[in-house]
Amino acid sequence: MKLLIQPEDGVLSIVEAINHAKSRVEIAIFRFDRGEIEKALANAVSRGVFVHALIAYTNRGGERELRKLEMRLLAAGVTVARTSDDLARYHGKYMIVDRRELHILAFNFTHLDIDHSRSFGFITRTPRFVAEAVKLFEADASRQPYYATLPALVVCPLNARKQLAAFIQGARNELLIYDPEVSDQSMIRLLEDRAQAGVQVKLIGRLRRKVERIEQHTLSKLRLHTRCMIRDNAVAFLGSQSLREMELGARREVGVIFKNAKLVARMAKTFHRDWEEAERPTAQAGGADAVSATPDPASATKVAKKVAKAIAKDLPPIAPVVEVVVKEVVGDGADVELDHNLVQDNVKDAVKEAVRDAVLDAVEDVVLQNGHARK
Repeated sequence: MKLLIQPEDGVLSIVEAINHAKSRVEIAIFRFDRGEIEKALANAVSRGVFVHALIAYTNRGGERELRKLEMRLLAAGVTVARTSDDLARYHGKYMIVDRRELHILAFNFTHLDIDHSRSFGFITRTPRFVAEAVKLFEADASRQPYYATLPALVVCPLNARKQLAAFIQGARNELLIYDPEVSDQSMIRLLEDRAQAGVQVKLIGRLRRKVERIEQHTLSKLRLHTRCMIRDNAVAFLGSQSLREMELGARREVGVIFKNAKLVARMAKTFHRDWEEAERPTAQAGGADAVSATPDPASATKVAKKVAKAIAKDLPPIAPVVEVVVKEVVGDGADVELDHNLVQDNVKDAVKEAVRDAVLDAVEDVVLQNGHARK
């Protein structure tokens, strides 16, 4: 087993794994702009290696680039499959080499994720993990149902909620969490229960609502693009899924739970270093230039208002949608009554969640990409 820590470990391990492939490489892609990985895949084909790429049917604002990638890979002799559109997203990132080695990644195959973000990857040759990942890849590549049989391979929307809930409930002393946004209410309640039971819960990321006894910090210096939990310095989870309702229940996300003491300790050491740096004021942590990097609340509010107005302006007429949905739910029965206030409140909550999911990644990527471009 091996742990990748980004940005320290970079892209070399992934390229080397492809370069050493003897018979086949199977790779699931959500975002991709690493030329060295693309070249390695093409070179593998030229050596007679069967390369099968499973590419997401969509991602936030990058469909055109995905289709271009498909055409380039096809031209290089790669077998390309596209994920189904039955889920909101196919967001998992993983690679299988020779059906002997499995790479499960919290990061995409991109410069932003690998070079400028805190993230992790897990590499294993444990047969049961590899076999289960092969089964998942084959099912998604052929658009057939996948049935999860290995609890330690955490796959949304099938077994993730159950396994991650059990992971949290098993904490006895300490729970360290990296997560860009924890918003699923049942998961928040579990974290709150653990904290009230005396477990020290620390979060690098964002918690949707403030919970007493849960300490929270924002990652400094690096972009946060990982979802990880470390329990009692003994067992860890890493994957592509945040503790959000949409990711747990409506998307394909892939993660892993493991107990390797050396890897868990290395991940925990990274967390504690990030935590200490996050506690420092921005001006101290970043040196002389850090003051200029301090967010301007007025500018952020201005940007947010303009984005909201643009979204509202481009919305399609709402009434026809409501009419169709109501008819689908209640049918033509005249005796069915709906509490319009209750429906209104639920629609508000649902729209807020959907819009948040739609905008969150796009805003984060654009802001950070512009920031890196100015450096």
